[in-house]
Amino acid sequence: MSTAPVRPDWEDTRLTTTETRSIEMPVGVVMQRRPGVTRWQKWAYAPTALLPGAGPAHWKLLREEGDIAEYHVGTRALTLWRTDAEAYRIGLAEKVVCAYVVLQPGDDEWPYKVKLITANPHEAMQYSDGGEDVVEKVPMPPALVAWVQEWTDLHFVEEPFVKRKRKRYLEDKVEDGKGDPRIAQVSDVYRAPSSARKARES
Repeated sequence: MSTAPVRPDWEDTRLTTTETRSIEMPVGVVMQRRPGVTRWQKWAYAPTALLPGAGPAHWKLLREEGDIAEYHVGTRALTLWRTDAEAYRIGLAEKVVCAYVVLQPGDDEWPYKVKLITANPHEAMQYSDGGEDVVEKVPMPPALVAWVQEWTDLHFVEEPFVKRKRKRYLEDKVEDGKGDPRIAQVSDVYRAPSSARKARES
């Protein structure tokens, strides 16, 4: 049994203005099931592919060969935010551009359900810190990479480097009494006794 990936309707997601705060696209997650590596784990599951523009699904079987099967486990909206353009730029600079799929334990006979899909590595990190959620990197297909790249190019603004100037009052500040031999100095403990005595007698 096989199902071809659904092609997204690019006309609905074309980016033409910088006024939009966010944009989203439904993205399906393909999960591969294979035999577990230990006797305590019958099956091992891992997301392997993304389907831009996919419709709703719940563990729909796509392909099965022997003990290996692939399922369209679910579809979630991948939302891009204007304020996250810098984070998307970090992900786009990687050798293999990925989205982050956040999985949570299923509430039926299936082990997982898709909680979130994000292109923001910082957001994904928040879900990976403890809890029951599982975060997996999944390569983006070229069309999805182009969609994220277009949004990032439209909204990323590089902040110019501003060199800090030394504050003038720090340059002009002189510690009262410093250098006056008639006033005891912190450095007196390091002076030779004779030089300290001469300073006091002068």
